[in-house]
Amino acid sequence: MRILLYAYNYYPEPIGIAPLMTELAEGLARRGHEVRVVTGMPNYPERQVYPDYRGKAYVTEERNGVTIQRSYMWVRQNPSLMDRILLDGSFVATSLVQALRGWRPDLLMLTAPPLPVSVPAAMLGVIYRCPVVLNLQDILPDAAIHLGILTNPAVIRIFEALEKFAYRSATAISVITDKFTENLNGKGIESEKISCIPNWVDVNFIKPLPRQDNDFRRELGLEDKFVALYSGNIAHSQGIETVLRAAALLAHRPEIHFVIAGAAKAVTALEVWCGENGIGLDNIHLMALQPRDRLPSLLAAADVGLIIQKRNVVAFNMPSKTQVLMASGRPIIASVPGDGPAADALLDSQAGLVVAPEQPEALAQAVVQLQENPGEARAMGDRGRRYALEHYSFEQALNRYESLFTSLIPDGQMASLPRTVTSLPEMR
Repeated sequence: MRILLYAYNYYPEPIGIAPLMTELAEGLARRGHEVRVVTGMPNYPERQVYPDYRGKAYVTEERNGVTIQRSYMWVRQNPSLMDRILLDGSFVATSLVQALRGWRPDLLMLTAPPLPVSVPAAMLGVIYRCPVVLNLQDILPDAAIHLGILTNPAVIRIFEALEKFAYRSATAISVITDKFTENLNGKGIESEKISCIPNWVDVNFIKPLPRQDNDFRRELGLEDKFVALYSGNIAHSQGIETVLRAAALLAHRPEIHFVIAGAAKAVTALEVWCGENGIGLDNIHLMALQPRDRLPSLLAAADVGLIIQKRNVVAFNMPSKTQVLMASGRPIIASVPGDGPAADALLDSQAGLVVAPEQPEALAQAVVQLQENPGEARAMGDRGRRYALEHYSFEQALNRYESLFTSLIPDGQMASLPRTVTSLPEMR
C-alpha cells in the first residue's frame, strides 16, 4: 500500500517522536510499502533549524526507501505563545503544498501534537479519498493545562475545538496507552474507533551491553562509580531539578555519580540553576545529547536509568524512554505519578522502583537501595529486558500498524500509479 505519514518531527532529530516515526516509516518501507513523509525542517531539541536546512522553503530527500518531503517552519529558540501559534500555522500552510506533490496515498497517518495538523490532514483525506489515522502521542489541551502552559480561556477553547475536530474527522485513532482510551471515551469517542498500539523500542539496536570497558565510563572517569543516568528531553514536564537535589543529598557518597544528558541549551540552564542553588557538580556530570548511534553505549554506562516527571503531569502520559530503558537491561527508578502508565509498566514488569515525583529524598533513597543491592538491581534489569521483548518490540508494533492500516482500506481501492514528486525552489 501507499502510506503518507504526516510527522511534525523526523530524522535526523535524535529524541522525542522523531526516532519512532523514522523507524515506523522505514519499517513499513522494508516490508514493501511505498512511504512518503511530510515533515518540517529538523530543529529539535535545540529549536534551531539544522545548518544544512537553513534558508530553504522545501527540501525533498530519499532515505532508506522513504521519500521525505520537508517544508519551512517558523522556529524560535524561546517560543512565546504567539511563536508556537506561528510555528504550527506555518507548518500547516507550507506542508500542505508538499503533501499534494506526490502519488495519491491509500492511507494517511498524522501524529499529534500538534493539533492544527489535523486540519490539512482532513482536507487531504477528502482530496485523496483515503482514510486518515490520527496517531495520538499526547492529549492536548489537557496536558498543557495541567502543566500551566495554557491558561488563557480563549486559547483553551480554540484548542478544545481543534481537539474535537481532530477526533471526529479521523477515520481511526491510534493511542499509546489504555489511559488515552479512557480519556477519549470520556469525551464521547467510541472505543471501536480507537486502537491501542504502545510505542516501541528496537530491541536489536537497544540491548544489554557490558558495563565494563564502556566508552562513556572511561571518557567521564566513572569506571568505579555507581552511575544513575537521565538522558533525553529536559523540559517543563520533567522537573530534572529533582535529580540535581537528590545528587546533592548524596554528595557524601562519592561512589555514586549522576549523569544527565540533554540539549546543550537545557544543560547550560541546569548548570546555572545549580550555581544559583548552591549545588556542587562533584557527583554530577552534565553533558550534551549524544548521536543516536552512541545511545546503546550511553545506556550501558548506567547502573540505573531514571525516568522523571512532575507531579502535575496528566495521568495518561507515557515517557518513551520507559521502553528504551527496559530494553537496555538496566534497572529503572521512576519518579512519576503513581497513577500513570509509566508507574503501571514498572510495577507490572518489576523492572525497577517507583517513587513519588518531586521528592529528592525518595529518589536518593532508591538510588542507594539499588547501589547497595546489586543482585536486586541486576534482576530488575533482566526482568525489564524480558518485558520489553514481550510487549514493546518494534516488529510487534509494526504488525499492529500494518494490520490497522489494511483494515481501513476497502478491497480494490488501492492508489493508481505514482506521479513523480517534484522539487520546489529553495528559499534564499
